[in-house]
Amino acid sequence: MEKSRKKFTDILDKAVATANTMQCDELLFSYKGILYPATFCSLEVFRAMESFEARSDDIILAGYPKSGTNWVGQILSDLVAIFEKKMKNKESSVNDDELEEFPYFEIGDARKYERMNKLPSPRLMFTHLLPEILPTSVFKNKAKILLLIRNPKDVATSFYHFSNAISPFPSYDTWDDFFAAFMTKKMPWGCYFEYLSAWNKYAAAENVMVLSYEELKENPVQGVKNIADFFGICLTEKELQSVVERSSFQSMKKNSQKTHGALGNVFFRKGGVSDWKNLFSEDQNEKMDKAFDKHIRGTKLGTKLKYEIYCKV
Repeated sequence: MEKSRKKFTDILDKAVATANTMQCDELLFSYKGILYPATFCSLEVFRAMESFEARSDDIILAGYPKSGTNWVGQILSDLVAIFEKKMKNKESSVNDDELEEFPYFEIGDARKYERMNKLPSPRLMFTHLLPEILPTSVFKNKAKILLLIRNPKDVATSFYHFSNAISPFPSYDTWDDFFAAFMTKKMPWGCYFEYLSAWNKYAAAENVMVLSYEELKENPVQGVKNIADFFGICLTEKELQSVVERSSFQSMKKNSQKTHGALGNVFFRKGGVSDWKNLFSEDQNEKMDKAFDKHIRGTKLGTKLKYEIYCKV
């Protein structure tokens, strides 16, 4: 993970430096009707990604931005490290310098997929993408997917603070301006409700595990155990506890400069539940409640979100 973390900070630093030279209307570009940050993603990467060949033992974390992917990514990285340590005959003909790759599907250069083909199993990959944008081989070969969801009001709140703190994303003068963008499909990686609706089609598949940010917060020990069980990683109680401790918000925030560079505090702001209550107006609550009802109420993902508990005043 050290190499991939170094790649992450390098990519982040380069994106920030480039974004600082760009106009606001240049920060996002459209691909298949969805907006993406131009300093992280590119058309060349999306085109190259189409030919990527997934494996049945790939470990994929899918989640909309600000749903907790940094947190659960840490958990998965720890679990994979434990798995690899327990494996025998780990020798590989691949040069060690090539064994780490920045794990986000859609971020990097167009040749990353050639390098990823050389990686030994299990390969760990993260993504914010809609399922239809992912390589078709992910579903054809039934790679295992952990789908992370979070209540939409906290997603919006976290995304607002994040956007205003990092230059590769458009910033907003007011929360009201951001809320209007969030509700009208003007966000990087698209509309959250459409994201949930699209992924709901796969939520019952045997190779997909759905996990909510809130349930992991409620019981991190059980959550980590469930994740490990889903991916077939056997843990001792001591190993389980060490993963839980290293992935606590306090621990990750403390190490954030090492893992996420100078912007570590931006990625780990609060890590809580119900921060939305500090921003949402009555009218905004009503608008989001209606959007939830329209897109995902009554679905598997809608039920999993426990909207009545986490999104009502």
